[in-house]
Amino acid sequence: MEDFRRTYQRMCKEGGVEVQESVLAQLQETRGSSRLDLSGQSLSVDTCSVLGKVFQKDTVFTEVSLSDCMLSEEGAKVLLSGLFANMTVKVLDLKGNNLRSTAAEVLGKLLARNKTLKRLVLEWNAVGIWDEAFSMFCEGLASNSVLTHLDLRNNQINHQGAAELALSLRRNSSLQVLDLRWNNIGLLGGRSLLEAVQQNKTLTHLEIAGNNIPSDTLRALEQAIKHNSDKQSTVRESRKRTQVLSREIRQLKEEKGRQFLNLMETIDKQREEMGHSSRSTSLHVGQLQEALNERKSAVNSITAKLQMTEAALALAEQKNHNLGELLARIKTEREEQREQQSKERKKEQEEVVLRESKLLREIQNTTDTNLQLKNKVEEMERRCKTQQQQIFELKQELTNSTAELKLRLAQAEDRLEMEKRRTKQALEDMDSLRQKEVDHLNRHLEESERTLQERIFKLEGQRIQLEEELSRAKAACVTERAQAEEELGKVRTQVRLEEQQHVASLEEKLRSVRQSRQEVQVHCSQQKQTIADLQAKNSQKCIELDGLRRRIEELQQELSAKDQEKVAEVARVKVELQEQIGHLQAERTAQGGLKGKISALEREMKALTSNHREAILDKESELASLLEKLRLREAEIQRMREDEAQRASYLQSAILTYVQGSSLGHYGSPKK
Repeated sequence: MEDFRRTYQRMCKEGGVEVQESVLAQLQETRGSSRLDLSGQSLSVDTCSVLGKVFQKDTVFTEVSLSDCMLSEEGAKVLLSGLFANMTVKVLDLKGNNLRSTAAEVLGKLLARNKTLKRLVLEWNAVGIWDEAFSMFCEGLASNSVLTHLDLRNNQINHQGAAELALSLRRNSSLQVLDLRWNNIGLLGGRSLLEAVQQNKTLTHLEIAGNNIPSDTLRALEQAIKHNSDKQSTVRESRKRTQVLSREIRQLKEEKGRQFLNLMETIDKQREEMGHSSRSTSLHVGQLQEALNERKSAVNSITAKLQMTEAALALAEQKNHNLGELLARIKTEREEQREQQSKERKKEQEEVVLRESKLLREIQNTTDTNLQLKNKVEEMERRCKTQQQQIFELKQELTNSTAELKLRLAQAEDRLEMEKRRTKQALEDMDSLRQKEVDHLNRHLEESERTLQERIFKLEGQRIQLEEELSRAKAACVTERAQAEEELGKVRTQVRLEEQQHVASLEEKLRSVRQSRQEVQVHCSQQKQTIADLQAKNSQKCIELDGLRRRIEELQQELSAKDQEKVAEVARVKVELQEQIGHLQAERTAQGGLKGKISALEREMKALTSNHREAILDKESELASLLEKLRLREAEIQRMREDEAQRASYLQSAILTYVQGSSLGHYGSPKK
C-alpha cells in the first residue's frame, strides 16, 4: 500500500501533475487491504493517466472500484490501457461512468489481453449505443478465457448488440454469470441469445428482465440455462466420482504394495532364522566331533579305562541320536511353516484378485451409469428441441401481432405532434368509438344468445326425433329389423351432418369473436398511446377506462353465467336421456322374449349416446380452451401495457439522470 502511494506521488511529480488529495486520503484509509475503493471521486484525465501507469506495475490490489467517478472517454482509455499488463486485479467496478464508444473499444482490448480479470461491472453506462464499438467489446469477450462474471445492466443494448453478444457467447467458454437487465434487446435479440445459450455450455446464470422480450423466449432461455446448470452439476458429480474411484484404486494399489513388502520382509526374516539355526547345529556337531576325537585319543593313551570310554561312547551315540531327532523335527516344522506361508500367500493373492474384480465391476457399472445419463441427456435435449420448435411454430401469430403493434407505435410516435393539436376532437371521437364498441359487444352477445337458443331447440328436436325412432324400432323390431337398421344408419348420417354444420357454425362464430377481439385490442392500443401521451392533462380518461373495464368484467360475468346455463341445460338433457335409457331397460326386462333382438338396438343407442356425450365434452373442452386463450391474450395485453409504462418511466428517469449527470460533469469538473 505504501509503495503504491509513493509511486503515485512520484509519477505525479515526474509528469508535472497535481496530486489529488482525495485519492491520497483514500489510499491512506485502505491500508492493509487488497481492495482499492475510489467510488465517487471525480478523477481527471491526468490522474487517470498516472493511475494507469501505476497499475501497470502494481502487485497489491486484487479489487478496484471506480464507480460514479465521472470518467471521460480519454481518462477511461488511459486508465484501462494501464490494466492490460496487470496480473493481480481480479474484480473491476466501473458502474455509472457513462462509458461510450472509445471506452467500449478499450474494454474489448482489455478483455482480449488481460489474463487475470474474473469479474467486470459496467452497470449504468452507454456501451451499447455505438454498434461498431460494442462489436469490438464482444470480440474481446469472445477471445477471453478467464472472465466469469459480467454485469451489463442499463447499457442501452439493442437487438443488434444482443446479436453480437450472442456471437461472442458462442465462442466464449469461461463466462458463467451474465446480467443484461433493463436494456432494449427485444424479440430478435432474445432469439439470438436463445440460440447462443443453446450452443454455450458454461453459462449457468442469466438475468434478462426488463428487455421487452416475450414470455415464451424467456421461458426457453430459463430452460436452456437450467439445462446448462444441470449439465455442469452432472459433470462435476462425474468428476468427483472418478476422483473418488481413482483415489480408492490408488489406495488399493498402495495396500497391495505394502502387503507384498510385508510378505517379503517375513520371508527374509524366516530365511535369516533358518540360517541361524543351521549355523548353531553345525557348531554343535563340530563340538561333538572334537569331543569324540579327544575321547579316541584318551582310549589310545589309556587302555586300562576301556569300559569307561565305551560307556562314554554309548552316551555320545545317544546324544547324537537325540540331536538327529531334533534336526528332523526342526526340518518338519520348517516345511510346515513354508506350507502355511504358501497357503497364506495364495489366500492373499485370491483376495487381491477378488478386490480387483470388484473394482473393475464397479468401474464398469459407473461407466454404464454415465452412458445412461448421457443418453438421457441427449433424449432430453431432443425433446427440448422438438418442444421449442412446436412453441415457435404455435407462436408465430403472436410475433406477427407484436411486430404490427411496434410498427403502429412507431407511426404513432411520428404523429404525436399532429395529435396534440387535435386532442379535443380525438376525445369526442373516442367517446363515440367506445359507445360503438359497447353497442357492437351487446349485439354480439345477443347474437350468441340467439345461436345458443337455436342450438337448444335443435337438440330438443333431435331428442324428439330419437324418441320417435326408438318407438318405431320397438314396434317393428320383430318384423322389420332390416328397416330399423336402415333408419339407424340414416339417423347416424343426419347426426354427423348436423354435428359438422354445428362445428362449422361454431368456427365461424369463433372467427368473428377473434376479429372483434382484435379490433378491441387495436382500439385499446390506440387509447393506451393517447393516454400515455396525455396522462398529466387528461386525468378523466383513467376514470372512463375504469368504467370500461367494469363493463367488460360485467360482460364477462354475463358470458360465464350464460356458459353455466348452457352447461346446466346440457346436464338436464343428459339426465333426461339417462331417464329414457332407464325406462328402456325396464321395458326390456318386461319383454323377456325379445331380449336378444332388442339388445343389439340398445347397444347401438348406447354407442350413439356415448358419441353424443363425447361430442358434447369435446365442444365444452373447445369452448374452455377458447376462453383460456382469450384470457391469456387479455393478460398479455395488460402485461404489454405495464411493460410499456415501465419502459416510459425508466426512459424518463434515465434521461433525467443523464441530463443531471452531464450538467454536473460539465460544471463540476476539477480544475487543474
